[in-house]
Amino acid sequence: MTNAALHIAEELSRIDKVFNKQRTASRSQPYPSYQERLDALNKIDKILMENMDAICAAVNADFGNRCPQETKLLDISQMTSAVAYHKKHLKKWMKPEKRHVGLNFLGAKNQVIPQPKGVVGVVSPWNYPLGLAFGPSIAALAAGNRVIVKMAANSQNLCRLLDKLVSAEFSDEQFAVIPGVRASEFTDRPWDHFVFTGSPNTGKTVMETASKYLTPVTLELGGKSPTIIAKDYDLRTAAERILWGKCVNSGQTCTAPDYLFLPRGKADEFIRYAQAVVSERYGSADSRDFTSIIDDKSFERIAHTVEDASQQGARTIRLVSKGEPNAKDRKYPPTAVLDVTDNMLIMRDEIFGPLLPIKLYDSLDEVIEYINAGERPLGLYLFSNDKKTQEKVIYNTLSGGVCLNETLLHAAQHDMPFGGVGNSGMGHYHGKEGFLEFSKIRPVFQQARKSGILMLAPPYGKRYEKLMNLVFKFRL
Repeated sequence: MTNAALHIAEELSRIDKVFNKQRTASRSQPYPSYQERLDALNKIDKILMENMDAICAAVNADFGNRCPQETKLLDISQMTSAVAYHKKHLKKWMKPEKRHVGLNFLGAKNQVIPQPKGVVGVVSPWNYPLGLAFGPSIAALAAGNRVIVKMAANSQNLCRLLDKLVSAEFSDEQFAVIPGVRASEFTDRPWDHFVFTGSPNTGKTVMETASKYLTPVTLELGGKSPTIIAKDYDLRTAAERILWGKCVNSGQTCTAPDYLFLPRGKADEFIRYAQAVVSERYGSADSRDFTSIIDDKSFERIAHTVEDASQQGARTIRLVSKGEPNAKDRKYPPTAVLDVTDNMLIMRDEIFGPLLPIKLYDSLDEVIEYINAGERPLGLYLFSNDKKTQEKVIYNTLSGGVCLNETLLHAAQHDMPFGGVGNSGMGHYHGKEGFLEFSKIRPVFQQARKSGILMLAPPYGKRYEKLMNLVFKFRL
């Protein structure tokens, strides 16, 4: 057996052991106390705060270049604030909630209790490697579950570091990060809940595997998130905000603005503002502040996407003052693409890179019709200060989330759920909705000392008829 094969076998053996430990623990202690959950959140906070530089270095090694400032902003700060938010609200979320009892059950009591589902599996991608591993884990641990995380093959430097840090703070029975396990081997288990973040095609495979065990799933997928600049909105301001959302993490974001709708006649003006903004922020794609494309295959895919558009008549415009595609360092300069058609790869597939195709429109109705003809996106971004325009777009489309006059930031809100719809996913986490996602909301009915329902027991006679007439008359 080769060293690689031996390593895989060892990790498979480990995942079996950890899964069985967690499953046993979840059955023997199905409802961890508030203090135990609070301790888990504090341990995660400690890991993040005490190892910030090491985390940034590991992420940088995995990407080839991702500056520590971007990792702190996009991954670490989001997780520390998520921990703080869960700690603040956890006690309230855990409390049983009283529910209404109908008059025909007078004297009885109803309540619902959020109880942990058990063992939660999390498969996270490479683009936000810490946030998409720890984000659902924080919510699941707060809900009292046990958690095992499988990270992407492109995130193994960070994965090995987190394995070491998590193992030093947590027992295997509560929380573990397992390096080197294939997704297919990780997924095919009787999880009590499963979280997957990735592509829609892989999401379908995950869901099919989960169906063998009737495992509930949370799927955070992606798609082509449209961005609209309405005729009333300032183009310079829109360019500043849209190009931040498109260029951060080099566009490798599932909620990135994928393509842009501009009012006809506004393209040249928008391009001038976009070039000024991007050049000021980066100067060149070789800037250390501009993240590398994750691997050679992804770099080649982006280059091919631009080539395909150009061959079909699109115009490509670099948005940085200098710099060409750099295959060695996997740096692809931010690029606007005009005159696009739906036959081009750039308008068919999720881009996941620093390319911004632009479509021109005459009326908002044609924009809405175009969006609704495609798969439902994870995000939708509208730039308009007009309330009627905002309402028209929001109530005539459907997406996972919406930002008005901004991009991406709906996913950074801890007091709102984050999740897709249809092709962009199912289920939510973040905030209270995340706590509920990983809980079984268990109804408990307690009968009164005397049971009124027995008054309706056989033999059926006049008393039954009178009581049922009251039930129907007063809708009891």
